[in-house]
Amino acid sequence: MQLTYIYHSCYLLETEKFNLIFDYYKDSGDKPRSGIIHDRILSDKKPLYVFSSHFHPDHFNRDILAWKSLRKDILYIFSKDILENQKAGAGEGLYLTKGEEYKDKNLYVKAFGSTDVGISFYIETEGKTIFHAGDLNNWHWKDESTPEEIKEAEDFYERELNDVAKEIRQLDVAMFPIDPRLGTDFMKGAIQFITRIPVKTLLPMHFGEAYEKIATFNEYAKENGCHYPHITSKGQSINI
Repeated sequence: MQLTYIYHSCYLLETEKFNLIFDYYKDSGDKPRSGIIHDRILSDKKPLYVFSSHFHPDHFNRDILAWKSLRKDILYIFSKDILENQKAGAGEGLYLTKGEEYKDKNLYVKAFGSTDVGISFYIETEGKTIFHAGDLNNWHWKDESTPEEIKEAEDFYERELNDVAKEIRQLDVAMFPIDPRLGTDFMKGAIQFITRIPVKTLLPMHFGEAYEKIATFNEYAKENGCHYPHITSKGQSINI
């Protein structure tokens, strides 16, 4: 099983029997519609699952709906807010809200909450437990927010994190936002996450190409027995 950083919050998970794409925004190439997804995955004969955690354009790109014309074996698993915001039609995907599940012969999926719009995804497949956070994070700008705003953000995140921790005892892989634009506390949500839930490997999201800044999370990962690969480029892969 292999995970590849595509861009922003998009990761590709490849197994021997099928592929999963999470929160596609842009491909890994430097030109539009070029890179690993377009050059290789869309022509791969393995079944394809495409996940989108919410309707924001950096997590849901309508281009993914056109992929259906290239192959008929795509299952789109979307947050219901994508339908509610008319970004996709009723027949264009399977829509989940927090607490809902999907299961087939390849995988089990459960939707958890977010501290923005949409959902996060918990997946069991091939003996592995996987979490894609979407925009679940401790979103506050300590350097700019008021104490009341910070407390509100902290409390919101704590409630959602509690819901996840009640049901998930450990994760083989978590894809989680580590966004330097948040300022001083940009790693706090991820630190809280791995402190509450044992995670074997954590991969960063929502950082664009700020590779050096996000590398500093490694010291916190080590303290919690978590492997944190140093992502240095689009298209970089790790084996799980």
